[in-house]
Amino acid sequence: MIPALTPDGARRALDKRGLWMANGSYEGGATGTGLDSYTDRPLQERCLGWTVAGPPMIPGAYNNNVGIFQTADQVVILNEMVHDHRVIPLDARPRVGDAIRLWMGSSRARWDGDALVVSTTNFRPMVFRSASEKFTLTETFTLVDADTLMYEFTVNDPLTWVRPWTVQFPMTRSHDPIYEYACHEGNYSLRNILAAARKAER
Repeated sequence: MIPALTPDGARRALDKRGLWMANGSYEGGATGTGLDSYTDRPLQERCLGWTVAGPPMIPGAYNNNVGIFQTADQVVILNEMVHDHRVIPLDARPRVGDAIRLWMGSSRARWDGDALVVSTTNFRPMVFRSASEKFTLTETFTLVDADTLMYEFTVNDPLTWVRPWTVQFPMTRSHDPIYEYACHEGNYSLRNILAAARKAER
């Protein structure tokens, strides 16, 4: 079970939904339509990120396939959804600085016995739920048998949740190809959403 939000995390959750007033009161949806600009719309509508691709990778209705490749010094995690990919160093090279925050964060990987452990920091705030700039993620990939990979992730953000929390689920090997997901091709939804809002205002 996901633990309770901290007071600051609850405020950010409401702010993300456009429901938090400047004076600090919650109006239950009376303000903030989230339709002023494309920047107000969710990352999925803008083709910038999906919870399926993560990190963390959370299964959705479709495009849950993942490809994992390893070279001598890197691991690549390729997601079918939005053909996102992470190229993760297997050494201790410096991460990007705090001033550069990324949609998918800055990841480093290491082997702990037979388990691949990926730690990620430097996320952009509120990319994952209402997480703060203190959000860190630890993912563990463990091959259980020839066709089963156990995926586990732990969310740690003391400014957002009262305690860390962990999710675990198996991934089943597939021999099918991973197809390109071209999110922007023919994507009229964002333009139409904002155009409808402008028409409603008029």
